[in-house]
Amino acid sequence: DVQLVESGGGLVQAGGSLRLSCAASGSIVNVYCMAWFRQAPGKEREGVAYITTGSTTNYANSVKGRFTISRDNAKNTLYLQMNNLKPEDTAMYYCAAKSGTVCFLLETGFKNWGQGTQVTVSS
Repeated sequence: DVQLVESGGGLVQAGGSLRLSCAASGSIVNVYCMAWFRQAPGKEREGVAYITTGSTTNYANSVKGRFTISRDNAKNTLYLQMNNLKPEDTAMYYCAAKSGTVCFLLETGFKNWGQGTQVTVSS
């Protein structure tokens, strides 16, 4: 199985930046797509961004132009650079992995999840 461990969350002021990391280990050979999801208290989990093995990326409209997803294959690490943070970005952020040949910003199909890292943006 694939193990995912997120880190890098914290408290920042609106307009600030933060970089999240997701370290992957285990059976990662069949991973096609990795993504970041987030969930605020009382809200449904939503997709933030994904990146495929071919480096195709996609972002939620709410973060487009502000967040950048990337990976370092040598380190088996996924990143999410978050700039111009807004209070509505406050949530628990989760890293997820998916096999197959397609990828969408939907929970369906993502079978491996990290424990999450908290991001809090103050106004």
